[in-house]
Amino acid sequence: MMEKVLQGDCLDILPTFETESIDLIYLDPPFFTNTIQKLKTRDGSKEFSYSDIWESHKEYAEFLYKRLKELKRVLKQDGSIFVHCDKNSTHIVKALLDDIFGLKQFQSEIIWYYKRWSNSKKGLLPSHQTIYFYSKTKDFKFKRVYNDYSQTTNIDQILQKRVKDGNGKTVYAKDKNGNTINSDIKKGVPLNDVWEIPYLNPKAKERVGYPTQKPILLLERIIEIASNEGDTILDPFCGSGTTLVAGKLNNRKVIGIDKSEDAINITKSRLDNPIKSESNLLKKGKKAYQNVSDMVEKLLYDIDYIPVQRNSGIDAILKETYKNSPILIRIQKENETIEEAIKSLSRAVISKASKKSFLIRTNNIKSLFEFDYIDDKIKIINSLSYELKFS
Repeated sequence: MMEKVLQGDCLDILPTFETESIDLIYLDPPFFTNTIQKLKTRDGSKEFSYSDIWESHKEYAEFLYKRLKELKRVLKQDGSIFVHCDKNSTHIVKALLDDIFGLKQFQSEIIWYYKRWSNSKKGLLPSHQTIYFYSKTKDFKFKRVYNDYSQTTNIDQILQKRVKDGNGKTVYAKDKNGNTINSDIKKGVPLNDVWEIPYLNPKAKERVGYPTQKPILLLERIIEIASNEGDTILDPFCGSGTTLVAGKLNNRKVIGIDKSEDAINITKSRLDNPIKSESNLLKKGKKAYQNVSDMVEKLLYDIDYIPVQRNSGIDAILKETYKNSPILIRIQKENETIEEAIKSLSRAVISKASKKSFLIRTNNIKSLFEFDYIDDKIKIINSLSYELKFS
């Protein structure tokens, strides 16, 4: 894949680009903080800095306006631009984007939310930055991304079809006999415009000491929703090169521009040896929303499923269906007999009109009473641990 890292002012370099040659643009320009931004490398061997001092907001606006105009020219008809800013510049950036790209091309105001410890001065602790998402035309690339359901979502909300009644109220759809109608299995909750992605830990492996370095996870999300593999991504203020590294890791062509020689050298070094930090916070957060035991996650790790919350009979449903009915999954619990597990799943099979369900056997606890009823819609599968212990 193409990797270009160019040193200089993007206003001077962009005119050499062909018109409508870029699929996706992300920029993290100066924030109008009127400070000198400084940060040292993890080992303290070097300090990086750049000036974000301006004579006036007018000077800052003119600086951005000229560059945004040229960025619009190089953006393809189905392309999008994401502009990163904070409380110091959001009002200026939004007005410029509305003027250059048009009010109708405004798609989203993305809030990047994070937690940071700080002994801040009097006032509220800053915990977010803003990313404005604009498209060049109404026919822009967009991939819908889904998150898992929250732990307050019940199985009926996932399975049952909902419609508007005569009063405009959302209700569960029913057939002529009064029975609820199942919908196609939903993929999850569509990604919203508040993204909780951890700020880079000072000890994170991917941190290089650049003052405004953003996490790769943040850029990967933008790349995922607004581009395809093989597309060309441009960052005209590439800084430490995070956009380019994220693009390379996701099979995109990448171009970065920056005035700073330090930034160019860091970017080239990171492209030669891409390092991405895994977020324990994100992993723990995901588990917190999936109210499913560790055993369930381990047994279903390679299956395309939706975890089920607030239902004692079902642990998950498959994303595919069987004869237009949901496929239910239950894991036998640690101190539960197979008969007890079957009874619990059977009730769910009836209430959810499932035509095929699976019970995964995990132990060999004997029942005190004989039990010979097994619903023909339930198939019992032995887990690997069961096979190793009892076969």
